[in-house]
Amino acid sequence: MPEAGRRHVPVFVTARQARVYVRRRGREPAASEVDTLELRRVQHWLEDPVRRQVPPGRVLEAWNFFEDLARGLDAVHRLPQQGPLHNSAYEKLFGGESVAWTPEEQRAVLELTGAGVELWNSCPAMVNPRS
Repeated sequence: MPEAGRRHVPVFVTARQARVYVRRRGREPAASEVDTLELRRVQHWLEDPVRRQVPPGRVLEAWNFFEDLARGLDAVHRLPQQGPLHNSAYEKLFGGESVAWTPEEQRAVLELTGAGVELWNSCPAMVNPRS
C-alpha cells in the first residue's frame, strides 16, 4: 500500500494495463506506440564496461528515463549534475558514435547510468496499480 504523501511510479506488465490506467484518470496516453525499457542490458554493460560493448540505444533510453524519473520524484540531486562532458557524450550516443567517447565521457556516462540504476532500484513502484 502506498505511503501517504509519497510519490510512486506506476509500473505495468502490459501496454493495455497502462492505457486503461491513464484513461481512468481522465487522461489520454501521450503516444499510441508502446516501448519497453530494457534496463537489464544497461546493467549488464555496467557490470563490466571495459569488456562489454555499449548497447547505445538502451543506454540512451535509460539516460532519458533516469532524468525523467529523477524530476518526477523530486530526486534530481540523486543524479550527477550534467555539464559539457555529458552533453558531448550524449550527442555521440545519440549519433550512434559511443565508440568515439573519450575516457572522461565514458566515465561520465557510467556515473550517470549507475546513479540512475540506483535511483530506479530504490524507487517506490506500484505494479499494475488500480486507478
